[in-house]
Amino acid sequence: MKVFNTSFTLSSEEGTEVTDITKLVREAIQQFPVSAGIALINTLHTTCAVFINEFQSALIDDLKGLVERLVPERHGYRHDDARFSDCERGNAHSHLRSALLGRSVAIGLNNGELTLGRFQSIIFAEFDGPRKREISVQVIGA
Repeated sequence: MKVFNTSFTLSSEEGTEVTDITKLVREAIQQFPVSAGIALINTLHTTCAVFINEFQSALIDDLKGLVERLVPERHGYRHDDARFSDCERGNAHSHLRSALLGRSVAIGLNNGELTLGRFQSIIFAEFDGPRKREISVQVIGA
């Protein structure tokens, strides 16, 4: 077994932005001589998420609507209140949305390819943009 690491940077232009990063992850793992193993894709930030789902525009719109209903932007969060927190960004909603979706995924590698279903994509969700974000890709295998 060997372990390989790399990363790439994404730039968002909106406060909430959802991006299919499957191609970027595929390009990242192709540089490693691994035919079977596991790829761990991880965002190094606390106000964005990485998850697997279908990347289809109506579904992405539904996802944005869901996180807005579950975690409204302004809702009296303690993290946004100077009496309880030193955070000046007012981004509690971003942290909470990220916590719901998660910050990493593990995907099997077979014959050097990601083991994804026909409609599965690796999706990155920005909840506190616009920002530059680093995505770490670690591959463990042989």
